Amino acid sequence: MFTGLVETTGKILSLEPRGDSARLIVEAASVAPQLELGESVAVNGCCLTVTHIDTAAGTFAFDLLMQTLRVTSLGDLQTNSLVNLERAMRLGDRFGGHFVQGHVDDTVRILDFSPHGQDHRLEVEFPEKHRGLVIPKGSICLDGISLTAAEVGGSSITCWIIPHTLQVTHLHTKKPGDRMNVEFDMLGKHVRELVKHVAA
Repeated sequence: MFTGLVETTGKILSLEPRGDSARLIVEAASVAPQLELGESVAVNGCCLTVTHIDTAAGTFAFDLLMQTLRVTSLGDLQTNSLVNLERAMRLGDRFGGHFVQGHVDDTVRILDFSPHGQDHRLEVEFPEKHRGLVIPKGSICLDGISLTAAEVGGSSITCWIIPHTLQVTHLHTKKPGDRMNVEFDMLGKHVRELVKHVAA
C-alpha cells in the first residue's frame, strides 16, 4: 500500500529484455541503502518487487513480466529517464495522500501541460470505460503522484500542479503526448463493483 506522495526520483540505467521478461535497473543513491530484497516500491505508480540491490553503486533492480510492460507505461522508459519512487507505507506513518495500491488501471496521454503563473495545468485523457471513477475534487494517482482532480470533463481530467510537486517529481520532464500510468481511487472502484452486483 502506498500514499501517492513521491519520496524521490530515480534515473533509469537500463531496461533489458530477458525473453518473456525484462530487468529494470534504477539509480537512486538516497533510496538504495534503505531497501531490502523482496520489498515493494512504486515506480511511476506501479508496484514492483526489488530483486537486486547494489548499495555501493546506489542502484537496484526489478524483474518485470511482459504483462506489466503491456499494461503500464514502463515499456516507454529510456536510459536516463526519470521515474517517481515511493516505498510502501509503514504502520504509524502520517498519511498525507490517498490509498494507492500500485495496481495500474490504465495508461492515459497528456493532453496539456502548461505553465499558468507559478503553477502548471495538467490535463490527461479520461477513457470512457472509467467514467464515474473520478469526481471533482476527488483523488487520482498519475505516475504514482496523488493528485486532486480539479476539473472532470467528458473526455479529460485536469489537475493543477504546484511548484513543490513539479520540483520533487519527474513532471518537469513530461510533455503533451507522453503516457502516464493511472490508478483510480480504490474506494470508488469498490463502490462501482458493489453497485453492479446490487443492481444485478
